[in-house]
Order: sequence, then structure tokens, then C-alpha cells
Amino acid sequence: MLKIKKLNKSYGKRKVLQDLTLHIDSGEIYGLLGANGAGKTTTINIICNLLKADSGDITINDQPISEATKKLIGIATQENLLYKTLSCEENLRFFADIYGLNREIREKQVKQTLASVNLLDRAKSPVETLSGGMQRRLNIAVALVHQPKLVILDEPTTGLDIEARYEIWELIRQLKQQGITILLTTHLLDEAERLCQKIGILKNGQILAEGSLAELRTLIPAQEIVVVQTGEEELAIARAKEYGFTPRRYGSDLAFWLSEPLELKEIISRFEGIVIDSISRQPVRLEHIYVEVTQRN
Repeated sequence: MLKIKKLNKSYGKRKVLQDLTLHIDSGEIYGLLGANGAGKTTTINIICNLLKADSGDITINDQPISEATKKLIGIATQENLLYKTLSCEENLRFFADIYGLNREIREKQVKQTLASVNLLDRAKSPVETLSGGMQRRLNIAVALVHQPKLVILDEPTTGLDIEARYEIWELIRQLKQQGITILLTTHLLDEAERLCQKIGILKNGQILAEGSLAELRTLIPAQEIVVVQTGEEELAIARAKEYGFTPRRYGSDLAFWLSEPLELKEIISRFEGIVIDSISRQPVRLEHIYVEVTQRN
């Protein structure tokens, strides 16, 4: 569906994208992860033909990006693109007109799209009367109203409470079931874990690692991660190294990679004689992979 090959973009002497290469299959949810300034927004703008790359190739549905491919793309930006005094259906009509839908198709699409985001009962409600979660669903509806092949969701759940976030996650799953290809950018690593079939980790305009969560887990030689809280960290680290545990820091947490899972009592016995306040066992998560890949590079 979307193929990007050796994409480069600089602003003056600052290289924003450096040989960026990625491939999103049809019907796939692809999570693009990266800190602010990693190159996500520049990549999106080039895909949407709003910005010219210095070099490289992009095709959407086997077509090189151009004015014609804009209709194949729907984008829900991080900031809602909504007119707050207009109703839900009036907003969708406006954007449907921009995409050139004739009146008959437009009215059908407005109704179907509102139904797909569970807002048909609020069709005539002004946007300003909707909750934050409803407004975000309507913002996604704007990206869907012209039936695009590729939908770009830029930080779709930022600022939402947990209930609204779950609603958006369920909506994204439903879009996938409809066969829509989705490029998702997010800072929420648990969001990427739950939703994405493939994940790319972006730093300084380069994909450092890419694959399914299972494939990315192979980048860390650990079967389990143990987080320890202790006032005797140096002793704990020295003891852990004796048993082949690899120490790591995740924020303020002291953690150890275990090459094979151990029973809790076995783990505790390894630290005998050291005052341990707490021990918790965790699977290898995307946050661990992300930190390792970005810091290593």
C-alpha cells in the first residue's frame, strides 16, 4: 500500500530525514514511534504531497505521490480540524465538498461515516457541545468521509481520558477490520503494542528498528525483566552480574534482564543478604525495546 524508499529531507544544514525506508502492507496498522523532532511530521507532510523531499521515492497503491494521490489519503491531525459552531454533519459535508464528492454520494458518505464513528445520533449537534472523545472521533471521521485507501492518525488519543482512549482504540480496530490501511503515530507505547501489526522506531530521520512486536523483542536478549527497589543498588547490581543478569535503568527504576524466566522465590534468593524493598517481574515490553534501540544508536 505505502512504500517509502531512501527518503531524504533537509532544512538548510539540518538533516531531518536520512534514507528513510519503510513499507506498509494493505490493511495493516503501522505504528511510527519517535520523539519530537525525529521526523514524523515531515514524513507525513511528504506523504500527503504538502512538502517535497530532496530525494527518494514514495508510492501509494503503486502510484507515485502527486495531486492525484491526495484523494487516496485521509489524515486526522493531532489538533482537531473542526468548525466548532457547525454540526457534525455540516463539518463532514464541508470536507466532502473539498474532496469533490457529488451531492448524492456526499450525503450517503456523511451518514455512513457518522455511523462508523458512533456519532449518527449527534449528527445535528454543534461540535462545541461534544465531549473531547466525541470530537476526536469526528476528527477521524473527517479523514474517512471520502473513503481513502490510507488513513494517517497523528497522535489520535493525546489528551483523552482513559475511557475515551479505549473508544478510539476500538474504532481503530474496526477500521482495520474494514480493510483500511493505517499509519499511526503515537507517544503511547502501550497504544502501539495493542493496535499495531508492525512498528517502526524513528530517530534522527532514520528507522532504527522495524517489525512486529515479537520480532522487535528479539533485539533484547531477555526472556523477562525484573525491577528491583533497594537502598543498596551497587550491591544488588554486583550480585545480579554474578548470576548473569544484565542491569538496565528505565527512568529511576533499576531493572535486570533475565535470560530465562525464574520463579519469584529463586529471584529473591539471588539477592539474599541485600535489603530489597520490592521486586516485580515484567515481560519484555515495547518501552524496554524503544529505550534500548534509541539509546544504543
